[in-house]
Amino acid sequence: MNETIKLGLILFVITAAAALVLGASNMVTYERIAEADRLANERAKMEVLDMADSFNPLDDSELKEIIGDNTNIVEINEGYKGSELVGYTFNVKVNGYGDQITFMIGISKDGSITGIKILNHSETPGLGANATKSYFTNSFKGKTLSSEIVAVKSPQADNEVQAITSATITTNAIVDGVNLVREIYNSELAN
Repeated sequence: MNETIKLGLILFVITAAAALVLGASNMVTYERIAEADRLANERAKMEVLDMADSFNPLDDSELKEIIGDNTNIVEINEGYKGSELVGYTFNVKVNGYGDQITFMIGISKDGSITGIKILNHSETPGLGANATKSYFTNSFKGKTLSSEIVAVKSPQADNEVQAITSATITTNAIVDGVNLVREIYNSELAN
């Protein structure tokens, strides 16, 4: 019994020391990680809506009014070229095969997709992780939001995008997220 208590105390001390080291490293790196995330978000906005030179996020009350209770839309930004509104970027989270997929999509003021960028995912390498490949993301560019987007093996129609082979759940999750953006844009933001 005495030996068990001794081993338990040693394990407690080791665990406490490890927790202190992890806490200290988190304090040191937290701001750097937050800044790196902010810069990645800014680059993604410029990539998916490259015609804009500045972005203004919708404030929380405006965002809530537009998206309602939908938790898949994290952020909407208005993109401006000078003082002219040229489009919007949407930061979207959907449930993929591995876990949540976070992506950004740009929509021009005329209602067409200007780009899509996968920001974060935990999809299977070689399968769902192919969502980051240009053959998939580029298949969304130029699609209008006038009709529902669908994923197919060999896209032919204006509303069809390239499906990812052997990654149906990942493909459908992203396409569903794009169609959610389509609905919100058409009902709340289109002029």
